[in-house]
Amino acid sequence: MQATLILSDGTALSGQSFGYEADAQGEVVFCTAMTGYTESLTDPSYAGQILVLTYPLVGNYGVPPCGEAGRLPRLWESDRIHARGLIVADYCQDYSHWNASESLSHWLKREHIPAITGIDTRRLTEHLREKGVMMGQIVCGNVPSLSATPPASYDATNWVETVSTHEVVTYLPSPSEKAGETPARKRVLLVDCGAKANIIRCLLSRGVEVIRVPWNFDYTGMDFDGILLSNGPGDPNTLEAAVEVLRRQMNSSDKPIFGICLGNQLLAKAAGADIYKLKYGHRSHNQPVRLVGQNRCYITAQNHGYAVDDTTLPKGWEPLFVNMNDGSNEGIRHQSKPWFSVQFHPEACSGPTDTEFLFDDFLSSLGRNRD
Repeated sequence: MQATLILSDGTALSGQSFGYEADAQGEVVFCTAMTGYTESLTDPSYAGQILVLTYPLVGNYGVPPCGEAGRLPRLWESDRIHARGLIVADYCQDYSHWNASESLSHWLKREHIPAITGIDTRRLTEHLREKGVMMGQIVCGNVPSLSATPPASYDATNWVETVSTHEVVTYLPSPSEKAGETPARKRVLLVDCGAKANIIRCLLSRGVEVIRVPWNFDYTGMDFDGILLSNGPGDPNTLEAAVEVLRRQMNSSDKPIFGICLGNQLLAKAAGADIYKLKYGHRSHNQPVRLVGQNRCYITAQNHGYAVDDTTLPKGWEPLFVNMNDGSNEGIRHQSKPWFSVQFHPEACSGPTDTEFLFDDFLSSLGRNRD
């Protein structure tokens, strides 16, 4: 079936449907990664968005199984697809990989996610880079009038509420992991704003107990050694409840805090800094960032549409990383307390893993041991 992507500025691009045959709408964003389409589609940070992949070969390694129901996914970033739709240049029907259990097309249809192939995604990406991020809609079959009412603004919805856990969940490291190699186990509180599963896997592999709580949960009276603020979708300015809890925690305790992606923005807001929306966002596996004060550069994976205005950081705070492409902020830290955050993904799956050492830095700052 023919399918068309219609942008809110009236641009229409047609191709063929290879997913679920239904209309959908969302914020249109692009990703320049060469691999990782299963991880990207299941990343809660893409909630409410139509994902455009610039790499011209998609579907060639199929889709791996999610894992046992009710448990942490082994290979995905969550237990379902969060993107509203998928746009690719060339869908590969014949897949081959040792752990594949089904095709990308079959998975998308089973999850009711529309997808289009045969669109020049690099041309589309250039259009988004020139005009800026915009809303769009996927229409299967006959195309309606381009003067139809465009989709509502992406920023109007609290997307974190739609992807965060609604209960407190505890994860314990297995005996085969590093817990047995250390004299005691640390306990990390994970504020789930749409946490990727690999954040939890990175902590568990280091012998850490993880307590996952809802995004707006009041954890100030709980017993833990440190806080990890997760990634997540949408506008951080809709998350004042999370910022207020974090601010109270910071005013009452010096326990270590580590923020990732949206967590970077929440920590900055709790400190008193401002956030702004990027023109088209950073979404790729190859963004170079520099450690402030040094010439050392790291290659990182990123997925965010907002950034911290580090010129508004209050006294006692400073930038930690800077993006080498556009100079935007990529992390902050407190000058005397064990609080820091990064805008990129040190837990990146499917890579790169250049900055996974930040988990070790965070864990080394945790306080007392526990039995």
